[in-house]
Amino acid sequence: MTDTTTTPPAAGRGPVPLPAAGARLLIAAGAVGTIASTFMSWTWTPDFPGDLTVYGYPAGLQVLALVAGALTLLFALRLWDVPGLRWLNPGNATSPVFLTAMAAFTVCWFAGIAIAVDLGGLVNLDPGAYVAMVASALPVVGALALPHPAPGTGLTGYLTKPAQPRPGKLSPLAERGFITAGTALALITFTYGIGIDNDASETFIGFLLLVVFATWALMHTGLVDRYATISAHHKGFAASLAFLAAVIFPFTQSDDHNANVGVNILIFATVALGLNIVVGLTGLLDLGYVAFLGVGAYAAALVSGSEYSRFSGVQFPFWAAALTGMAASLVFGVLIGAPTLRLRGDYLAIVTLGFGEIFRITVNNLDGDSGPNITRGPNGITQIPDLNIFGFNLGQPHEIAGFTLGRFANYLFLMLIVTAIVVLVFTRAADSRIGRSWIAIREDETAATAMGINGFRVKLVAFALGASLAGLAGTVMAHVNYSVNPQPYQFAGAAPPNSAFLLAAVVLGGMGTVSGPLLGASVLYLVPEKLQFLQNYELLAFGIALILLMRFRPEGIIANRRRQLEFHETGQLDVPAQKTLTDEPAATKAGA
Repeated sequence: MTDTTTTPPAAGRGPVPLPAAGARLLIAAGAVGTIASTFMSWTWTPDFPGDLTVYGYPAGLQVLALVAGALTLLFALRLWDVPGLRWLNPGNATSPVFLTAMAAFTVCWFAGIAIAVDLGGLVNLDPGAYVAMVASALPVVGALALPHPAPGTGLTGYLTKPAQPRPGKLSPLAERGFITAGTALALITFTYGIGIDNDASETFIGFLLLVVFATWALMHTGLVDRYATISAHHKGFAASLAFLAAVIFPFTQSDDHNANVGVNILIFATVALGLNIVVGLTGLLDLGYVAFLGVGAYAAALVSGSEYSRFSGVQFPFWAAALTGMAASLVFGVLIGAPTLRLRGDYLAIVTLGFGEIFRITVNNLDGDSGPNITRGPNGITQIPDLNIFGFNLGQPHEIAGFTLGRFANYLFLMLIVTAIVVLVFTRAADSRIGRSWIAIREDETAATAMGINGFRVKLVAFALGASLAGLAGTVMAHVNYSVNPQPYQFAGAAPPNSAFLLAAVVLGGMGTVSGPLLGASVLYLVPEKLQFLQNYELLAFGIALILLMRFRPEGIIANRRRQLEFHETGQLDVPAQKTLTDEPAATKAGA
C-alpha cells in the first residue's frame, strides 16, 4: 500500500502528496545505520590509511561516510516535512535524495572493497565495514522506491536536474549570510582535501566520490544556482569573502607542502585565466600558450641576480622583474600574433602549437654550443634567489599571530595579490567595449567584421593581453621553483605546466568565466598530486574527463549563461517553475 498522507496546504498551494512511508523509513534507517557504523571498527589492522580500527573515533574514510550519512539523513527528514528543512529541497524532489544516498553508498562500498583488495581478502573487514555497506545500500533502495522524478525515463530521470519552485526573496543580510556559509563550506572542503596525505590515495578517492555526488545533489536542489545568483547580486562581497578565505587557508595548514600545492594551483589558475581571454572570450584555439609562461619565467630569471644567469650582475626588484616578464611575453605575443591571427580554426591552432615547440627547442639550444649562451640549454637557470619585497624576505619563515608561515605560505600571499590583479583585469576587460568585441568575434567573426569591428586588431589585443598575464605568473613561478628549464614548456608533459593542462583547465572549469579556470586548475592539479598512481596516465585521465564533460556538461562545470544557451536546446535548460513557495499556482493566476 502506498502512503497517501498529505502535508497541510501552504498558503496559496494545494495538498502535496508525501512519498511512501516505507521508503522514507528505509532511507532514514539506512542513514542512521551508516552514521552508527562509522563509530565501529572497519578493519583489524592500522595498515590501511586512516587507522579504521578505533571504536568511537571515526577517521579517514569513516569521516567521509559520516558526512555522507548525515546528508542523507537531512534529506530523509526533509521527506517528512520537518520544519526548518524546506530550504534544503524546496520541491521535495526525488533525485537529490537519490544522489545523497549514492554518496554514502559509493564511499562505504569503495572503502570495503579497498580494504579487501589492499589487505588481501574479505577476512580483513571488521563488523563495522559490513554494517556500513549494508546500511548505505538501504537509502539507495528507498530512494528508488520513491515516486520517479520523470516517469518513463529510467535512470536518466534521476540524473536530470528537476525544476524546483522559485525560491522566495531573502533580505540583503540573509543573502550575505548565505554567501558566507557557502564560502566557509568551500574553504572547509578544500582544506580537508588538500590536507589528505599523498600516501592515502584511498581516502582521497572517497573524498572525490563524496564531493561529486553531494555537489550533484545540491545542484538538483537548486541551491548551487541560487548561490550563484545571489553572489552575482553581491559581487564585491562574494569576491572579498573568497579572497579572505584564501588568506585564511595558510593558517589552517601545519605542513608547508600544502601551501606549495596552493601556490602552484594559483600560478596555473592565473595562467589559465589569461588563456581564457584567448579561448573563452575570443574563441581562438591556442595550443602553445604555455610558451608565454616560459618567456616570462626566463625573462625574470635572467634579471634575478642568479649566478647562473647570463646577466648575473643584474638583480631587479620584484616590481621591475614582473614588468620585465610581462613585457617580454607581450612582445612575443605581438610578434607571434601579428602574422598568424589572420588564420582561423585548425590552422591557427597548428601555428600556435608550432610556436610552443619552437620556444622549447630554442631555449634548449641557447646553451653556448648550439647557439648563444643565454638560457644554459637543458640545465636551465638555477639558484634563483628568493624575493625580497619591502625588506620582507619571502624565503624565510615568519611568525604571525602565533602561527609560523613558511616559505611557500609567503609566496601564496604574493600569488593571491597577483591573482586578484589578474581577475580584476579579466573582469574589467570582459565588461568593456573590447570585451564585447571579443565575444562578437567568437560568435561570428564575419558578422562582427561586417558591423565594423576590426577583427585582426581585436584578436591581437586579446593575444597580447593573455600573453602578458601569463608572463606575470611566470615571474613568480621562477622564484618559487628556484630555477627554470625547458622541460615543462611543451604541449603535453608528465606534469604541469603544459598547454594541454591549461586548455583542459579552461574547458573543464567553464570558458568565459572567472571562477571556471580557477576551479579547473584546482581539480586538475590536486587530483594527480594526491593520486600518485595516475601521474603516468595523466593524458588518459584528461581524455576521459573531457569526453564525459562534453557529453554531460559541454559548457563546463561553472557555466557561462551565453555558453549554456549555445550548447543546450531551450527545453534542456533549467526553467524556473511557474509558482514560488508562497505564490498561487500559475493556473489560478491565469484564471484571475
